[in-house]
Amino acid sequence: MSRQTQQIRFCSSADGTRIAYATCGKGPPLVMAGQSFSHLEAEWECLVRQPLLELLGRSHTLIRYDMRGTGLSDRDCAEYAFERYAEDLDAVVRASGVASFDMIGITGGGALAVTHAARHPKQVKRLVLIGAYLRGRLVRSTTQSAREETELILKLVELGWGQDNPTFRQLFTYQFLPDGSAEQLQSFDELMRKAASAKNAAAQLRAWFSADVGALAPQVQAPTLVLHARGDLRMPFEEGRLLAASIPGARFVPLDTRNHLPLVQDAAWGQMVDELEAFGQAPVAAANLAPVDGLTARELAVLELLTEGLENAAMATRLCLSEKTVRNHLSIIYSKLGVGTRAKAVLWIKA
Repeated sequence: MSRQTQQIRFCSSADGTRIAYATCGKGPPLVMAGQSFSHLEAEWECLVRQPLLELLGRSHTLIRYDMRGTGLSDRDCAEYAFERYAEDLDAVVRASGVASFDMIGITGGGALAVTHAARHPKQVKRLVLIGAYLRGRLVRSTTQSAREETELILKLVELGWGQDNPTFRQLFTYQFLPDGSAEQLQSFDELMRKAASAKNAAAQLRAWFSADVGALAPQVQAPTLVLHARGDLRMPFEEGRLLAASIPGARFVPLDTRNHLPLVQDAAWGQMVDELEAFGQAPVAAANLAPVDGLTARELAVLELLTEGLENAAMATRLCLSEKTVRNHLSIIYSKLGVGTRAKAVLWIKA
């Protein structure tokens, strides 16, 4: 798979901004929430982004897009705000024509994916979050010194991003990839340069830094996998832990790397691939069951495995949940169905 195999189209967001989106690969749909400094074409030449695109498109139809102000999307935008980003994502989903899909969000795209999953629970089947956060940098900057540091970073971006001298961009490159090779660092820096102007990069980052999905995360119903690098210099490990703890039943997997997104030479790359493949194979909806009023998609998935005769431990493995979470779901299912035992629940659904 390469950039030659992708199909690029355009759609309009709520405020009229034209958003470029692309599809590639084969299989069930996987929507990638927008992320900073994207470029639908240049990412295929980036030694950091290209392996991930190959991985995700291996067994899915991958749907991704350029954020407003970046890549092939409109560069002159009236507003940069997290809510506008949510509207852009919604526009891409509607334009692509997919009714339900898995979703992945990386860094700020994680907060965006959480927002979409909470607001559109019937659309998102599974949710994967990598290096994501609950609170943007401005939100969690509670001290004067922290706020000043954040404002300084934004000013540096605005003044130096577009220069041929990569010094300013390398501040971000190193934070993302402290253990990257010289070739990977250069490749990622070149992608950032092509993706956005200095003005747009600063405006986009300010909107990301202002995001706060603390109220939305508990509303997510989709089975969720949260992956976060232990030594992440870009996004504090604690933010990933807090995000996972805020989403009901989410599974949290620490990755043994300092790189924000594991690189192919990391041992954590194999760990991430294994986790993604296992999670993608876990059932999430009771396809063989008729709809049951009042049961969530996650509860339907548990109920389907119950009818297959699986014990709690096996259910936990299939759904990437803890046994305690499975027991809690079963208790809720029994209550909603008005039954008291596993056997009666199976008889009820087969009646």
